[in-house]
Amino acid sequence: MAKFSWQGTDRSGKKLKGDIEAPDEAALRAQLRKQGVLVDKVKERGKGLDIEIKIPGMQPRVTTKDLVVFTRQFATMIDAGLPLIQCLDILSNQQENVTFKKILLQVKEDVESGSTFADALKKHPNAFDELFVNLVAAGEVGGILDTILNRLAAYIEKAMKLKKQVKSAMTYPATIVGIATVVIGVILVFVIPAFEKMFADFGSALPMPTQVVISISNFVQSYILVIIGFFILLYFAFKKIYSTDKGRDVLDEFALKLPIFGVLIRKVAVAKFTRTLGTMVSSGVPILDGLDIVSKTAGNRTVEKAINKVRQSISEGNTIAEPLAKSGVFPPMVCQMIAVGEQAGSIDTMLNKIADFYDDEVDDAVGNLTAMMEPLLMLFLGTTVGGLVIAMYLPIFKLAGVAGG
Repeated sequence: MAKFSWQGTDRSGKKLKGDIEAPDEAALRAQLRKQGVLVDKVKERGKGLDIEIKIPGMQPRVTTKDLVVFTRQFATMIDAGLPLIQCLDILSNQQENVTFKKILLQVKEDVESGSTFADALKKHPNAFDELFVNLVAAGEVGGILDTILNRLAAYIEKAMKLKKQVKSAMTYPATIVGIATVVIGVILVFVIPAFEKMFADFGSALPMPTQVVISISNFVQSYILVIIGFFILLYFAFKKIYSTDKGRDVLDEFALKLPIFGVLIRKVAVAKFTRTLGTMVSSGVPILDGLDIVSKTAGNRTVEKAINKVRQSISEGNTIAEPLAKSGVFPPMVCQMIAVGEQAGSIDTMLNKIADFYDDEVDDAVGNLTAMMEPLLMLFLGTTVGGLVIAMYLPIFKLAGVAGG
């Protein structure tokens, strides 16, 4: 018999802890469960340190990939006829992510204690969002949990793909501009001062471009800490403004109006809205509940407000398409297709078709954006770095010309 220290909660939510002897951890959990105690932590006494050290930010988070794999495997097991508890037991035991493993064990214990699967998942919002929980609830009520889980896995995979596309579109120009900034900084701080010392021995007036570059270099060297501090301050000021309701409203609306990225952001918003709402409606979630969840996951305050107006309009007995068209956020084609879907009674099918179309549109937009940015970035690099190099070599060319003459 081994001795264990445990912590848990009773049915009233009161925190409990103690020491107990049991053959193993599973037997301990079963024994306490009969007493109405839900075990949170178990530690075998005498094995290693009894103190559990947790470093904030060092615990692995539950990734989208973890969630997709879990959902796919869970759907397969449920479809094969395995009991819910057994599925959770198998998946938690084979889970390599420590954080996700703990969550699944807690979900399993909650279900064993009488909670529904959806209610057990709801206690872990960092792993299972509102969309996931609501769809699982709809699947439990309708007796189609395996179908719902397959839809969820397909939805999460497509959402992950969409996120990767947007990241790739934003990462490329940001990386190039970042590298260019570092190169220019190194030239201004370390290279140009060496040229300035050399030019001091020439004894003649330097060309205007060279004087300008040397002045910029001297300014950067003198105020480099101030410049770095300014950009850090600017970053935190932006975060502070964006954290306010008014600031976020203005910045999100401005983002949709950007000449290059605005079109991409709008298409991503349409694809996300139609995919999420289509998945929820086809799974049996009421349209008003679906719109409430979709608005919270919109990612853009302007789009969120438009969706909330649609929800308000539907609660008053109106259609979806009409307030969508009035919002000005969604393209006319989307509104017309949704109107056709409403009239035909197949709104979920139409939403998924629009989502498929806009997934392809995002693909094209990312490709076009990358193709457009490449020459612009090369022009930027050539103008800045090349301009600095030419400006510093002008006095040498001038000296060579005088010597040759």
